[in-house]
Amino acid sequence: QVRLVESGGGLVQAGGSLRLSCVASGSFFSIYAMGWHRQAPGKERELVAEITRGGSTNYLDSVKGRFTISRDNNKKAVYLQMNSLKPEDTAVYYCNTKSGLWGWGQGTQVTVSS
Repeated sequence: QVRLVESGGGLVQAGGSLRLSCVASGSFFSIYAMGWHRQAPGKERELVAEITRGGSTNYLDSVKGRFTISRDNNKKAVYLQMNSLKPEDTAVYYCNTKSGLWGWGQGTQVTVSS
């Protein structure tokens, strides 16, 4: 059973930055493509950024050029650097495999004020 713990969210003004962190327990973290997902109120959860086990990345169009995903397999951690934040980025952010294979953690709230 893999446990995911996200942190780093908060309240920021538009244009600000946050760095989210996620640490996973369990084995075989390094073999999975990992992702940051988010869910805004009244909306479905969506995949924002993904990173393969080899380090290749892909992003939702609306965050390209502003968000950067990275991972540290030794620490079983994945990160999301978020710059130039916009109010529409407000959501609860979760990490998981790209496909959402593991149980979801509690997430971390990101609120961007205009």
